[in-house]
Amino acid sequence: MGSIESVLAWFQHLAPAGVLGAIFLVAYIENIFPPSPCDVLLVFAGTLIGLGTIGFLPAVAAATLGGTLGFMTAYAAGRYFDRRILTGRFARFLPVNTIYQVEKLFQRWGYGVIIANRFLAGTRAVVAFFAGMSQMNLTLTTLLSAVSALVWNSLLLYFGMAFGANWRDVVQYVQIYSTIATVVIVVVIGIFIWRYLRRRRALSRAVSPGSPVSPVSPDVSTKEQV
Repeated sequence: MGSIESVLAWFQHLAPAGVLGAIFLVAYIENIFPPSPCDVLLVFAGTLIGLGTIGFLPAVAAATLGGTLGFMTAYAAGRYFDRRILTGRFARFLPVNTIYQVEKLFQRWGYGVIIANRFLAGTRAVVAFFAGMSQMNLTLTTLLSAVSALVWNSLLLYFGMAFGANWRDVVQYVQIYSTIATVVIVVVIGIFIWRYLRRRRALSRAVSPGSPVSPVSPDVSTKEQV
């Protein structure tokens, strides 16, 4: 926490243009090198809005622009590395089938995930990367990531402005929310992987030559030919 306090101390002594530039930079970096104290800094920046150091709309614009550009940078990385990862020399060491399944799931539900990505703490860069790997529509992805960033950043800045000197209370609630959201996401991903692996095992047993019924059952033979 000491490092964050030192950053905040530096942050509050910046000129207004420097504060906006720092907001943009932190929001951008968050999507590339997580974890980042972006949410904490945005809540703190809200207190500077209340003091008149910066304006609410410029702060929202800086945070939204930085977050959107950072998201699209991770998106571009995912799009670039997708086939190189899955078809390269190290592909045999990777769970390629599982990656394809995640991509398929993302292509089905990905736009909803993109809208919610700013509210999913700890997974923002992952969402952006898989959006790129899934080659989702560039224009729509950019628009939805911008809307998500706009809503989330506006809330953080507003609550920081409204709570003023008690902004740390907001940070505590945000951290609690982030922990709960992360646990829920991990559980959902775990359930998805478990169901996928269970289906694979069931399919393997159904088509396995060593199955007790496969040598004598004509129905099984028919299924195997299909």
